[in-house]
Amino acid sequence: MRAVVSVGGSVLAPGLDSGRVAAYADAIESLLDEGVELGVVVGGGGVARDYIRTARELGANEMALDQLGIGVTRLNARLLVAALGEQAAPTPPEAYEDAAVAFRRGDVPVMGGMIPGQTTDAVSAALAETVGADLLVFATSVDGVYSADPSENPDAKKYDEIATGELVDIIGDIEMTAGSNAPIDLLGAKIVQRSNTRTLVLDGENPESVYRAIADGDHDGTEVVP
Repeated sequence: MRAVVSVGGSVLAPGLDSGRVAAYADAIESLLDEGVELGVVVGGGGVARDYIRTARELGANEMALDQLGIGVTRLNARLLVAALGEQAAPTPPEAYEDAAVAFRRGDVPVMGGMIPGQTTDAVSAALAETVGADLLVFATSVDGVYSADPSENPDAKKYDEIATGELVDIIGDIEMTAGSNAPIDLLGAKIVQRSNTRTLVLDGENPESVYRAIADGDHDGTEVVP
């Protein structure tokens, strides 16, 4: 199996906790031992938001803010690279082709952001499409896809399974609400729809849950089906 895991920055390293990063590295190493080929994309999390907020107050434009966020995602990626040691590509790939080469070499590519205006959700979906992944896992701070933003609507329904077209429609509606929190961004959802990549959205607070989802197909999240 070939899989890509998208890990939110606040999920991978809350408060820059080395223990959580090490636990994710352990889960990845266990999957590698079982013959799974893996790529990982890491988000910026709260650290990126703090930097962006401060830079915005200082007058930075949106392009500069995006670049700042990308820099933080790559720093987070380097934390996981450090934990994985020789099993990871030595630096975060900055092109999808470089990540694909790492796959062929037997290394784990650990990527951050790529270009302004594109989140790591979209990077993850594009990487999965590039390398022909069998599975894309979004390890987030929410436990699946809901019919509406559950933080705004207590009656929101969680889906066990959802079609890609429905996902695009739901995410589009959620993102129209200022300050809402979508499990995947709209561009990422559209790339998933285009590529027909089997996708899971699950709570990534416990790295063991990511291991079980990939190794055993056991999860409590939402499966996005072509």
